[in-house]
Parts: sequence; structure tokens; C-alpha cells
Amino acid sequence: MIAKALKYGAIYFALVFGAGFVLGTVRVLLLEPRLGTRTAELLEIPIMLVVVYLAAKYVVSKMHAIQARLPYLVTGVSALILLLLLEFTLVLGLQDLSFDQYLESRDAIAFAAYLVSLIVFALMPLLLGSRKRRN
Repeated sequence: MIAKALKYGAIYFALVFGAGFVLGTVRVLLLEPRLGTRTAELLEIPIMLVVVYLAAKYVVSKMHAIQARLPYLVTGVSALILLLLLEFTLVLGLQDLSFDQYLESRDAIAFAAYLVSLIVFALMPLLLGSRKRRN
């Protein structure tokens, strides 16, 4: 059961990361020069939350109806871990930044919104899985 949840977590991560990669490219190349970093990042977050919802809905629909909440939580948390690992290795490596430099470079408001979106990302399979269990 947990192994399948990890597999679904990898799928969930891949779906959201793929969309985020495309949207991030658009944000950096087109929106940030025109609107500024904060505004561009804040505009991207609601779109990413829709992507998170749709990706989680897809993954949860593929999971068998499970009475336990743990597999849904494992799916979301494992996807979050994969996302953070990739972000902190690839993104920081490409930008040649330390973790501290990364934190200092972030806009406080946009970063707070980003952290909230990460929590939503991690919990969305659990939220949708709980709804699935009730139906």
C-alpha cells in the first residue's frame, strides 16, 4: 500500500513539476521583466494551485478507494519531498546559490505565498482522498 502511494507521489510530482517548469519559464522570460518578480510569482501561484488540484484529482482517481488516510498523505508528502529535493539541488545548483543566499534573494510576500502553496500541494491528495472515501 505504501509502495503504491510512493509511486503515485512520483506521478503527482512529475505532473506538477512539468507544469511548473513550463509556467516558470514563461514567468521568468515574459512576466518578470514587465511586471517584476513579486507580481509575476504571485500571478503564477493561483495557476499552479489549479494544476495541483487537477494533478491530485487525477492521481487520487487512479488510487483504489482506501479507508486509511495514510496512503493519500504519503502520496502528497513524497511528492513534496521530491519537489524540494529537485528545487534545492537543480535550481540552486544552476543559479550557483547557497541555501542562505536563496532565502535572502526571495521576496518575503511571494515566498510566504509559495510556502502556503507547498503545504496545499502536500495535502491536496489527502483532501481529495478523504472526499473520495466519503462518496
